[in-house]
Amino acid sequence: MKTIIEPFRIKSVEPLHHSTAAERERYLVEAGYNLFRIEARHILIDLLTDSGTSAMSTEQWAGVMRGDESYAGSESFFRLKRVADDLTGFRHMIPTHQGRAAERILFSVMCRPGNVVPSNAHFDTTRANIEFTGARAVNLPIPEAADTQARLDFKGNMDVAALASLIAAEGADNIPLVMLTVTNNSGGGQPVSLANIEAVEQVCRRHHIPLYLDACRFAENAWFIREREPGYASWSPKQIAQKMFSLADGCTFSAKKDAFANIGGFLSTNDDRLAQQQTNLLILTEGFPTYGGLAGRDLDAIAVGLEEVLDPDYLRYRIASTRYLGRHIADHGVPIVEPPGGHAIYIDAARMLPHIPPHQFPGQALAVELYRHASIRSVEIGSVMFSVPGGRPAPHELLRLAIPRRVYTQSHIDYVVEAILEVNDRKHEVRGLEIVEEPPFLRHFSARFRQL
Repeated sequence: MKTIIEPFRIKSVEPLHHSTAAERERYLVEAGYNLFRIEARHILIDLLTDSGTSAMSTEQWAGVMRGDESYAGSESFFRLKRVADDLTGFRHMIPTHQGRAAERILFSVMCRPGNVVPSNAHFDTTRANIEFTGARAVNLPIPEAADTQARLDFKGNMDVAALASLIAAEGADNIPLVMLTVTNNSGGGQPVSLANIEAVEQVCRRHHIPLYLDACRFAENAWFIREREPGYASWSPKQIAQKMFSLADGCTFSAKKDAFANIGGFLSTNDDRLAQQQTNLLILTEGFPTYGGLAGRDLDAIAVGLEEVLDPDYLRYRIASTRYLGRHIADHGVPIVEPPGGHAIYIDAARMLPHIPPHQFPGQALAVELYRHASIRSVEIGSVMFSVPGGRPAPHELLRLAIPRRVYTQSHIDYVVEAILEVNDRKHEVRGLEIVEEPPFLRHFSARFRQL
């Protein structure tokens, strides 16, 4: 059957509030045309991020009630550790309050000024945490990823030849680690194949460089491997995920994505010496090693979520519902990053709004117009988020529609489709923006704009 049904029932609801066009215009002006600055109560459909915005299950809420809030040796920690150890196989699991805290600890311990950290594509907080140490973040996507319209099964792969060339040019001693983001968020939510992970691992092993996974969306990546990579159709998502982790030396993980949690994450490694250094920094900045800045109830919710996210019925629905949004707008002329990714649909704003040059931020302009028209919040992935030294534009000007897990029904998605197509019908009216105020790091969170 073609109809997508949610593989869950709804037991609790939260009201949504409609606003008028005049109210939305006022909210935009007050927020400096930055949707991060708009209060959530003024949003109808919130596709800003899939991070920490999931709906928790009955079993997760039961876990919340089991939460052990002991400062040291919490049972909640050991329940999470058992699940994480079984899934990842890493020797050490260090809890953190979210993924970027794991990134900060990892790079603070491993990176030095002048180092280079390659990836298939670093996301915003990853890049910022690397650069904060004085190291340089380098993206090495496959060449085909430059074409947003190219349809490849594993468009999130790393360019293995480019990695080998970078190591030869920089020297292995100057590369403290290699990171692979699965799925590739900056590159359109595109998956990475097991063959590519294996190829990257072989290069790293040859040069004695640790390989880490940014594993925020590991389950979605595992499902794409099951669907698309020869030889894995009979494997369970958990078996594929375990294979992915077995090829790495460690990982960072935000439980706010593929664990349905509202907060939390962890850092894992097989290196005993690094684990001790990372734990020392954790104690200094996050908390005791058996809670890591989290309440025990959150640790329990993550433990349950890590198991639930690997349910084939859920993953089949998750990928199909995202594809539904992507295909419905693309088939009516809206250019998206092809093929549809796992957690989000990315509109190619540069193609959709060719009259707006990169320095006037077409992705941000489209985000503003979609909110103005239909009270839908999205996020720019382009020259605002990924500003390049010297004022050069980012490689792509995208608008991301990130879909929270188990939150919106198909009718909500149909509303989003209708709104995007209506904006597309009058896209020539959309105007660009200029920045009037910005911070030194991660400017997209708090910059203010003026509409041109």
